[in-house]
Amino acid sequence: MTQPDIALLDKLPDVYDKMCPSRGVLEHVTSRWGVLVLIALNERGYRFSELRRRVSGVSEKMLAQTLQTLERDGFVLRVVHPVIPPRVDYSLTPLGTEAATMVAALAHWIEGSMCAVSEAREGYDSRDA
Repeated sequence: MTQPDIALLDKLPDVYDKMCPSRGVLEHVTSRWGVLVLIALNERGYRFSELRRRVSGVSEKMLAQTLQTLERDGFVLRVVHPVIPPRVDYSLTPLGTEAATMVAALAHWIEGSMCAVSEAREGYDSRDA
């Protein structure tokens, strides 16, 4: 265990503390692309190009960065197959499945609540007009 790991264990994680590493993980999981990548990988494993098509609008660079970050945090498993052309598969780890289940529930709740959100927006906008 490295010195920072020992120091981290001396204090309970507190996402409200700006110095707590849990805040960075929260940002990774709830980022624009992080949420969508986790939800997609919760459906099934994907190759990079398949995942890029599934997560519409993400650039190749942003997808690569997001996958690398989520892999580093222990949420994504990257498997390189020694074939020609090279094949790389991405899937969720057990920790990633837990996180994906939670953010997927929020995303699906938002989808189901869009009529109420639209009404709230219209009401708000009409008060400001």
